[in-house]
Amino acid sequence: MKEKAIILIAILTGALSSAFGLVPVDIATHGSLPEITNSAFKPGEKLTYRVHYGIIDAGEAVLEIKDSPYTFENRDAYYAVGTGKSLGAFDLFFKVRDKYETYIDKKGVFPWYFKRRVDEGGYKISQDYTFDHSEGEVSTQKEETHEIPMGVQDMISAFYYARTFDFSKIKKGDIFEIPTFVDDELFNLKIKYQGKETIRIRDGKFKALRFVPVLQEGRIFKDEEDLNVWISDDNNKIPLLVRSKLVVGSVKMELTDYTGLAHKISKVK
Repeated sequence: MKEKAIILIAILTGALSSAFGLVPVDIATHGSLPEITNSAFKPGEKLTYRVHYGIIDAGEAVLEIKDSPYTFENRDAYYAVGTGKSLGAFDLFFKVRDKYETYIDKKGVFPWYFKRRVDEGGYKISQDYTFDHSEGEVSTQKEETHEIPMGVQDMISAFYYARTFDFSKIKKGDIFEIPTFVDDELFNLKIKYQGKETIRIRDGKFKALRFVPVLQEGRIFKDEEDLNVWISDDNNKIPLLVRSKLVVGSVKMELTDYTGLAHKISKVK
């Protein structure tokens, strides 16, 4: 039951890094702060997902991004928040109330400050990370300092950073890596492209790109096909559907509502 709960929470919050393959990261040389091109998302975007455990509506996850009222080292930022909560019958025996917040550099799409407040069946987590990319350090709520590579991501910023990747010349088998600081440790999130598909979710049919984790020994999933993620085959590059196989049953997350997108979504009429 513990593994199932971990997977559900990861999907609820959109923080799939705990489900994908994670490997240690080599610390890169630091220099000037990175700048990348982003046209995939803009302030005002809101994505709502419904999570199913078998036939049960188990939870809901919401991801929003806005302009930040704060600047960091004289650089403008986004404010992104992800919330997850259990619903219905699932809420009776495993209540989830999660909130993730992060301030993301607008020019470089990397985090400055990350806050996590989790209550999952009575198990509570509080994390606060302050990133200093110029110095290559992150400070935690434990008053510990960790060395990080330039532009490392957190659990929420990684979701937005991944959407800045150029998929225009993508080929089956291509692997994308994202250095990510998760639970006071530094890892590489690795995902592999599996091809184009047309999928049906509650809101209709969509053109999509399918990805699977690059698995590492000791992870939750034993087979790449145990977890599949479909993102919209358009310039938004938002997750449409996540499906995972478990020892008993399955977990599915599907997009149910979206507003404030930067581009037209790949819905098939």
